[in-house]
Amino acid sequence: MRFGLFTSMGAQTWSGVLELWRHLEATGWDIACVTDHFMPNTKDREGAMLESWSTLSALAALVPRLRVGTIVLGNTYRHPAVVAKMAAQVDIISGGRLLLGLGAGWQENEHEAYGIPFSTMRERLERLDEACEVMRSLWTERRSTFKGRYYQLSDAPLDPKPVQTPHPELMIGGGGERVTLRIVAKHADHWNVWGGPQVLTRKGTILDEHCAAVGRDPKRIRRSTNMALLITDKKNEVERLAETIATRMGRHAADARDTCLAGTPDQIREQLRQLRAAGGDVLFIPTLFRPLPELRRDLDRFMAEIAPAFR
Repeated sequence: MRFGLFTSMGAQTWSGVLELWRHLEATGWDIACVTDHFMPNTKDREGAMLESWSTLSALAALVPRLRVGTIVLGNTYRHPAVVAKMAAQVDIISGGRLLLGLGAGWQENEHEAYGIPFSTMRERLERLDEACEVMRSLWTERRSTFKGRYYQLSDAPLDPKPVQTPHPELMIGGGGERVTLRIVAKHADHWNVWGGPQVLTRKGTILDEHCAAVGRDPKRIRRSTNMALLITDKKNEVERLAETIATRMGRHAADARDTCLAGTPDQIREQLRQLRAAGGDVLFIPTLFRPLPELRRDLDRFMAEIAPAFR
């Protein structure tokens, strides 16, 4: 397994993120990602939010070993041809270490504030489907022509090409069983979902069915989950974390608990064994649910005491 962190760009400073990522690199983490938002998802819309792509570009140059990426870009914010061009450049800057995570877009208040069309869930997913085709074509073809419902290309070049061949690793984030997982089956090198062994098992089976329907080998799609880390021997602390996840993410209690990588080191090792058995290749730990200084102590313990047995 590989282990990564994704850093919320909210309530951060540039110097703080750089110091954290350098620490992650020095302590043996494999991947680090940024989130993609312009403002907090709150009624008052107050608080600092670092811009994802410019931050990632600088991190790619200054943190030389980690795989760097996005969990996940909102497809509604940028034309996919623009994303393909930016991604190629970050892949070049990083020497071929980019993980390009993409999702349909969900934070409605950002669209309202900045006048970005939000549209229906169906349209956003249709746009995501087309965007994947646009980007893969631009990365791999000398010239690209595409006539979609939402996006069009006319003999479009992309030069220079990314370092990775045939293209940067394309990760699609989301767990929608009827449409999102079908898009994953068609286009993704990597699928990312919130949850632990139970979620990965249930939704992974559905992804396998979509792969069969489109003639794709499901083993060619890497699978990753996002789980909140808490090393503790206090059961009430685990339940409190699950309640926080349920409240902030609108999750059912069972799925919220499954999203907690929490308990004693032995209990966490058992969760990882179950995650690996469910097909999990990569684990991402978010910085969203706990104060960062407190979380960092657990990140260091995790890498020293738990992760080595799963590499």
